[in-house]
Amino acid sequence: MTAAPSGPAFSVHDIPFSTRGSWFGISPVVAEKTYAEDLHLVSHQNGMHAVLRLVPLYMATGDRAATSPHATPSLLSWTGTEGRIDLAYESPDTVRLRGDGLGLRIGAAATALTPFSGTYFYREPGTGAHVFTSYETGRRYRVTVLSGTVAEASSTQTLGSAARGVTIGAEAGAAWEVAVEEYETARSPYASSAPFDQVVDTAHGAFAAFADSVAPWRTTETPAAELAAYVLWSATVRPRGFVTRPAVLMSKHWMDKVWSWDHCFNALALAPGSPGLALDQFSLPFDHQDETGALPDSVAHSEILYNFVKPPIHGWALCHLRRRLPEPLSQAELTEVYDRLARWTDFWLTARRAAGAALAHYQHGNDSGWDNATTFDPERVIVSADLAAFLVLQLRELAGLATELGRPLDAERWTRGAAEIQTALLDELWTGKRFVARSAHSGATWTSSSLLDLMPIVLGEHLPESIGDGLADRIEAHLTAHGLATELPTSPHYLDDGYWRGPIWAPSTVLIEDGLRRAGHDRLADEISARFRALCETSGFAENFDALTGTGLRDRAYTWTASSYLLLAEAHELRRAETAEAIGG
Repeated sequence: MTAAPSGPAFSVHDIPFSTRGSWFGISPVVAEKTYAEDLHLVSHQNGMHAVLRLVPLYMATGDRAATSPHATPSLLSWTGTEGRIDLAYESPDTVRLRGDGLGLRIGAAATALTPFSGTYFYREPGTGAHVFTSYETGRRYRVTVLSGTVAEASSTQTLGSAARGVTIGAEAGAAWEVAVEEYETARSPYASSAPFDQVVDTAHGAFAAFADSVAPWRTTETPAAELAAYVLWSATVRPRGFVTRPAVLMSKHWMDKVWSWDHCFNALALAPGSPGLALDQFSLPFDHQDETGALPDSVAHSEILYNFVKPPIHGWALCHLRRRLPEPLSQAELTEVYDRLARWTDFWLTARRAAGAALAHYQHGNDSGWDNATTFDPERVIVSADLAAFLVLQLRELAGLATELGRPLDAERWTRGAAEIQTALLDELWTGKRFVARSAHSGATWTSSSLLDLMPIVLGEHLPESIGDGLADRIEAHLTAHGLATELPTSPHYLDDGYWRGPIWAPSTVLIEDGLRRAGHDRLADEISARFRALCETSGFAENFDALTGTGLRDRAYTWTASSYLLLAEAHELRRAETAEAIGG
């Protein structure tokens, strides 16, 4: 068995092993915060479901073998004292496994089979392949032996509870190989497309090309860039179900959806090197706008949720996206994105503004993306400064688009709306020292120790200098050794693993870093960027991080964290190159 091409090594306990386009990965994470002893084939069709358990065996005894998993982007291996097993993706729906010295048990993860749940197992007539069919995913999983033997096939056609599966092995000194396919109802007998080593080489080349396209600027100063690219590449799925375009899920762990603000950061990171995929990321939630113009809260394979929305950061994102794309949008693309963004904005200006109100409101912390931030402790239905700031930027972007499209009346309306909301933001929510939140019902106001209250820094150059300076001072107080804590660490409400009540998050980091830089606070922006980049290089791409220790928290393979690292690392490299050129010149 030959050695695999190198690449960034990673732990499958943190990052699933998968490939671009696939709806399944190989991981011990079988449910939210639930780790199994063995690696599993985990599908994300119809939700997250562990379908097959993969258990290395000693061939002489049939006992579980002591092995250590090792992964690079193109190859996953189990290694033990008596041999090894390798796994590689031949295509998005097919993996190849090869073993030497060890056997493998491929078994149904669920032992119980009812008329409405579980996994049925049978041998396919004519091909000799063994097939698992899963109620949970609605898909079939076929195991075809390419070399070696089936040492045991247990509980074929058995109903009720049973240990269903197939054991693969080979004669002493020989290797075995199988293919495992995920498909719907029927498929022609499996035929090998290439030798195993060529499958690995092809997978390595596909990832290397992707990494080169999205992070061509990477250097030794950005050591996590290639792994960040892998997190994005491996979390990408093909269009299926409600996922209308190639989509980068937030994770191929339990956060296996596209939320309607997370997608913006992935679009920005992908834009220079993979513009088509970037536009797909930006556009996907807009494919599901409802009749009011609202975006869904989230989109998954078999589910679209509208019970909450997400903040209107899309004007901010589109402004940056257009600058990062290698080619300008066509007239048709510009028209479509304008119309969709206008409908999304009108939703906030109509459905989310009470009669006579100048400022829009959130109905719950989930609408803001900062679900449980302390800003929402007194009440949940509130008028907040971050929302007003995002709408100002979105209205400004719409005004520019309308001008480009030759719609001067629209441009005038959007420009006037932006000015009115910014005026109301400063008149109604700025105390002279800080921004407050306000009850949408009673008008009562309050302050908190949440970083959310400081988010109007996203207005950048549009803020009065004194307000920008005041916000920058307060933001710096949130800066720990690892980055921006979402709740002041000195606050009595601070929690190490409190979601938006303390931990460091990627989106707040990127939004604030950008706003500070546009407001002229480069020193603080540089420090925030440096600390967050170092955090990712040390602790990976977790959903969020303990602000005091830097430990990764929650889902450990989150794509918007990887994208945020790529955005900040690229900008750092470009600034470094410009400085070097200026000194050299």
